[in-house]
Amino acid sequence: MRVFVTGGAGFIGSHTVLALLRARYEVHVFDSFANSSPRALRRVRELTGAPIGMTEGDVLDQKALNAAIAAFRPDAVIHFAGLKAVGESEEKPLDYFTVNVQGTVNLLRAMDRSGCKTIVFSSSATVYGEPVYLPFDEAHQIAPMNPYGRTKAFAEGVIGDWCRATEGASGLLLRYFNPVGADESGRIGEDPAGRPNNLMPFIAQVAVGRRQALRVFGGDYPTRDGTGERDYIHVSDLARAHLAALEYSVDSTGCEAVNVGTGQGVTVMELIRAFEAATGREIPHRIVERRPGDLASYYSSTERAKSLLNWEARFGIDDMCATTWKWQSENPNGYRDG
Repeated sequence: MRVFVTGGAGFIGSHTVLALLRARYEVHVFDSFANSSPRALRRVRELTGAPIGMTEGDVLDQKALNAAIAAFRPDAVIHFAGLKAVGESEEKPLDYFTVNVQGTVNLLRAMDRSGCKTIVFSSSATVYGEPVYLPFDEAHQIAPMNPYGRTKAFAEGVIGDWCRATEGASGLLLRYFNPVGADESGRIGEDPAGRPNNLMPFIAQVAVGRRQALRVFGGDYPTRDGTGERDYIHVSDLARAHLAALEYSVDSTGCEAVNVGTGQGVTVMELIRAFEAATGREIPHRIVERRPGDLASYYSSTERAKSLLNWEARFGIDDMCATTWKWQSENPNGYRDG
């Protein structure tokens, strides 16, 4: 199968490209490298010994998308490219709607031109908003609380409408929870540009000495230890979920949403303690006031992933911390280390 991957040099994208190549898929990456590094793809090639087609381009450039897809003629597309910081989306909502929604429209237009009818979309559990009940299942109401989540919900709607209007089309909407970890080789991992948007890179950067201490936002939530609780998923498990989605799409049509998580919550303090155990290093931290809009707890129901895709997570929080530390300790400055 020939798979066209937008944003394939990013954190989740590069791990998925690695999994695709190990499974002997033929891959072409389309990436602007605005928030990623071409070194990630170079390392994926080194790990697999397999060629990777690559086009440097932006999903807002319709002509570039058309040309790249027409030349590669994919059987399926995995769409990662987009902006992803919740806080930044509050400051720059128009940028987020332009890139995340219009970029998806552009991609579907390019797919139409080449006759490709299968897409796996990188969505997010942020589409659910504040939980009416837990665990979140795919029937939970869609009520995102920030512009980032709303762009994901809009893009899901666009793909759903496209599937209904396109005979033989298939769309899988993978709603991620909190991807962390790194490939066990330590050669690729999460390398956020500037200030990290997620907890795990902050912890790792404190452990490696790039930051002095970690701030924990809120210690009085109704959780086991008062700190926020989240469903963390190992990025290698998440990459496998994309392969499972592709396999399902071969014999299916229509649009389906599927949660990708472990179904278990881990608090901030539990994550800190697990990282300390994995590294043998203390993580200095202090508890500060809650951030507006943060939820006490959220985690996924994984039943649909099991029944529809025959997929479930293999790695636990100890694996997530150990592989993150291997990546961060061997690459303290990320891909800037060469």
